Amino acid sequence: MLTVARAAFRSVGRLVPGPVRRVVGFDLKGLVSLALFVVRRRHGVPPGAVPVSYAGGQLTVQLAFLFVMALEAVGAELLLRGLDAPSGLHAVILMVDLYSVLIVLAVIAACVTRPHVVSDDELRIRYGAFFDLRVPRERIASVRLARNFNESGMVRVEDERLAVAVSSQTNVVVELDEPITAVRPLGRRAEVRTIRFFADDPKAVLGSGFGAVHGTAPERL
Repeated sequence: MLTVARAAFRSVGRLVPGPVRRVVGFDLKGLVSLALFVVRRRHGVPPGAVPVSYAGGQLTVQLAFLFVMALEAVGAELLLRGLDAPSGLHAVILMVDLYSVLIVLAVIAACVTRPHVVSDDELRIRYGAFFDLRVPRERIASVRLARNFNESGMVRVEDERLAVAVSSQTNVVVELDEPITAVRPLGRRAEVRTIRFFADDPKAVLGSGFGAVHGTAPERL
């Protein structure tokens, strides 16, 4: 019976477009991240590994956005009461507003509880629940500082160059000796040889056993 149920579940899953499944997965991972945030734990940081945060670079903007959404939910509630809206419409709009606030909280929690990770085996580059790339250490040719304040998009690939930006910024560049496959948030795959990402403290990456060449000149992807 259990086997039949699993087969049925997989069949239904195949009918759902891949991007939709990934979006649902983002929401679920975000809710898990909220629970981790509450108990002050981080995801995917093994003993001896170095967590490298990136949430600080966008926290002010995220909190401002959360405040606006909460204010909008309160305003909609007062407006519906003033218009004596039907209870069904009232309940639907309230649920949508509350769910939107919950998702923003989940995104913030995911960025806090899912940092970049430097371990003996790999450099793990992440952006909340949306992106996760494991780079084996043996593939890394060099790591250096290079600040860029003009990145476009959150995760972008162009000519084998990947940018994982926070508030349009990156400050660490990783050069690989051969390309690896990166999976973008909605499932598209790309081969990348150069990776740019943001870290609140980029020197924490450079101080984790990489033979880094320091630099400050901005580079465009």
